[in-house]
Amino acid sequence: MNARDALRSDPGEIARFDNVGLRYGPDCEVLSDISFTLYKGSFYFLTGASGAGKSSLLRLLYLAQRPSRGVIRLFGTDAITLPRARLPGFRRRLGVVFQDFRLVAHLSAFDNVALPLRVAGVPEREVARPVADMLEWVGLADRMGARPATLSGGEQQRVAIARAVVGRPDLLVADEPTGNVDPDMALKLLRLFESMNRLGTTIVVATHDIHMLQRVPESLIMRLDKGRLSDPTGALRYPPRRHEAGL
Repeated sequence: MNARDALRSDPGEIARFDNVGLRYGPDCEVLSDISFTLYKGSFYFLTGASGAGKSSLLRLLYLAQRPSRGVIRLFGTDAITLPRARLPGFRRRLGVVFQDFRLVAHLSAFDNVALPLRVAGVPEREVARPVADMLEWVGLADRMGARPATLSGGEQQRVAIARAVVGRPDLLVADEPTGNVDPDMALKLLRLFESMNRLGTTIVVATHDIHMLQRVPESLIMRLDKGRLSDPTGALRYPPRRHEAGL
């Protein structure tokens, strides 16, 4: 039995990394010996100084990068050997908030947020309401027709977040999602993530803001330091209480 066969998935697992390493070219590893399990319906913060490897780890998690070594399982499937034809279906179960927004320049705020629903084949009559609700939630109800170039950095960030959550993904990955908004909006967006989490979405938020960690008492903390992961809350060693209870 090889290493991949030996990794049997718990039905409550969303993602599992086993001895994962990542290097770019011949340089030293950016990430080394990364092992953890994310459980359905849990809320995780990924912390660490700038350059610790947070964005690189997230890229592995949302399938934008393949590791140099190790095993990654996502939704119970080996993500490294996943056929390219199956990638779109997997990515539809993921919501990603990018640090650099990645909005489509020629589309309005409304159409940017609607994009995941349309790609997933949601009938057009069922698109307008959830998109409008999301834009209202992030305070952009009056900017639905605006294109990204006419929006401030904070407004673009809020459109990016609305786009990531509109399809209610199984796993939401957010890279510094509150870095370009004021404290009041940051708290409102965090409450949106918490609401999604209560509905069953697994949340992973990368942040260097230690104050944010205190806003979600039941969150679990993973910390990166020079490409290695530590576990101050036991998030990597034990299933969260909600998972153990079958919630």
